[in-house]
Amino acid sequence: MATAKRLNDDVDEFTVDVADQIESFLIALGAVARGDFPGGTLSILLLEVSQLLLAGGRLGAVVDVVPNERYEPDAGVDPDADGLRERLAELIGPADEYVEVFDPYIRGGEIVHSRLSDDIADVAADLYHGLAHFKAGRADEALWWWQYSYLANWGSTASSALRALHSAVAHTRLDAASEA
Repeated sequence: MATAKRLNDDVDEFTVDVADQIESFLIALGAVARGDFPGGTLSILLLEVSQLLLAGGRLGAVVDVVPNERYEPDAGVDPDADGLRERLAELIGPADEYVEVFDPYIRGGEIVHSRLSDDIADVAADLYHGLAHFKAGRADEALWWWQYSYLANWGSTASSALRALHSAVAHTRLDAASEA
């Protein structure tokens, strides 16, 4: 029985750690959207998305989480991400739009047009949904949701956004250095 207790304690600690990382990302994202980092929007987003993907990598590395309930309990009303999306688009400006190959494992893969503001707002929506479960005391449901949505959506979306953010920051710094 002591082994089962320790395993549950480890899962609980892992869930709290992931929740903390996710909440930290969402708080920082709110600060970015408010314009708290004038001139540093892209750099802060690069940092925050990178840190979020660490939580995602941890979710992807653990065995599949299976919630106690067969059906997902109602998490309540999901926050509207449209305001966040619009504020980010305005702050990011011309760097908002980017292109990428949809699936790098398909030769001649389809090129898709994306927006950082859309991607980051979509990631935030997935994270808020799980956070609602966590704050309602349904940690197993939150962990399941974050893992599932990481593998199904926000992991690839955040990874694409990270690559675009890295490129935008690199171009800003390197192009400015070469012009000096």
